[in-house]
Amino acid sequence: MEGGSELRSKKVQQGAWIGIGGNVVLAVLKGIVGLIADSRALVADALHSASDVVSSIAVLIGIRAAQEPPDEDHPYGHGKAETVTSIIVSVLLIVVGVEVALNAFSAMFSPIGIPGIWAVYAALFSIILKELMFQYKYRLGKKYRSSALIADAWHHRSDVFSSLAVLIGAGAAIAGSAAGWEQAAYMDPAASIIVAVMIIRMGWKLGTEAVHNTLDHVLHEEDSGWMVEEARKVPGVMKIDELLAREHGHYVIIDIKLSVDPYITVEDGHRIGKQVKRKLMRYSYVQDVRVHINPYAEEDEL
Repeated sequence: MEGGSELRSKKVQQGAWIGIGGNVVLAVLKGIVGLIADSRALVADALHSASDVVSSIAVLIGIRAAQEPPDEDHPYGHGKAETVTSIIVSVLLIVVGVEVALNAFSAMFSPIGIPGIWAVYAALFSIILKELMFQYKYRLGKKYRSSALIADAWHHRSDVFSSLAVLIGAGAAIAGSAAGWEQAAYMDPAASIIVAVMIIRMGWKLGTEAVHNTLDHVLHEEDSGWMVEEARKVPGVMKIDELLAREHGHYVIIDIKLSVDPYITVEDGHRIGKQVKRKLMRYSYVQDVRVHINPYAEEDEL
């Protein structure tokens, strides 16, 4: 299990580093091209990618903190560090979205030029690279149950949508200008407003999910039912009175109450409890199992 934890840490951190590198490249590329091509939408999208750099760094810090072993102040471990990181990522998204929206709105009331064709090429390149990064990090996050990595993956997906808006806005502005439509230039900042709305919506969605998980979320029956069945298979277990599986970031901690024959010795009851714990701990994402033994009584079935 220890080796699996180390492998998880290595793979998840690798995903975070790839995200940081990709975001730096895109932020610089889109920023430079956006200024050269005079595309407000692309510059706004570059700010979005820059926020991705900050969020990916926060994800990396959160992932490393989550790997710290339990201590006296944190007996349940540090797994929620990843969930806290998800909240930070969502706040960054909302802040960037509001900033982009304000800048785009003010641009609608000032003279503006037609963006260059390079803005279209840069947006297209961003869409392809960001979608590849989303697929990679989302699958990695699901595989290793990393809420922070999944949140960062959705940050990449929001960049795909925002770059798509840039592509449409800049393309429409260039096409409209070629057709003699004087107001076509304003399609570019209009696309920026669409980008901002997408960013804010994504940030809000991620934030509400992260807050929900932070508040000691317990797995629903459809997700924890197999744990009950596994515990029932242990010889000597007569009834499962209660099972609560609490999420702590990428792992769960199980509190289980089970009934055994009231006439066996305390030592035998303790042995049954240890077998239940050992059986559930075989699964890599189960960090700890806390067992409470009850004496079985037939009236309990009623």
